[in-house]
Amino acid sequence: MSRLRRLVVSDRYFFVTCRVLPGRDRLSESEFGCLAQVIRERRDEHQFLLTAWVFLPDHWHAIFYPPYPLTISRVMESIKDGATKRVNRRRRERGALFQSRFFDRALRTVREYREKVEYIHFNPVRAGYVGRPEDWPWSSVHDYTGTINQAPVTPSGLPIDRVTLPADPRTRI
Repeated sequence: MSRLRRLVVSDRYFFVTCRVLPGRDRLSESEFGCLAQVIRERRDEHQFLLTAWVFLPDHWHAIFYPPYPLTISRVMESIKDGATKRVNRRRRERGALFQSRFFDRALRTVREYREKVEYIHFNPVRAGYVGRPEDWPWSSVHDYTGTINQAPVTPSGLPIDRVTLPADPRTRI
């Protein structure tokens, strides 16, 4: 089997998708809490940025910015390993929880970044879980409402890192 090569691995915004392994139970809301806690801890430990995210029962999406020398592969390995251990402990199970590979895309422009944030926030609506993005508590959509000076209301306790991007959607990031 060939190995996926990642040419750009740091100092970029990455849109990622991580899927629960087929055959494993879907994630519950309490397990979303475990995943959120692991991401908070790994962010404190490794100092990467988290700028958008959503958790669904069978997969999750996020936008990360790993500063050099940290890589997106290391960020994901750290999160998946920590979350798997905690969820398995709660379930009294063993083995992999997430698929071994994950999808990532280095975002190139402000437009692409904004499109991915919208995609992330509308994911629970498209999946049929809720009628509006704001109705899904396990999403950073709550950090994107209100004003920049207002403290966000984040039901999950997993706030995003706020970043300022150029106004021109064609600008490369």
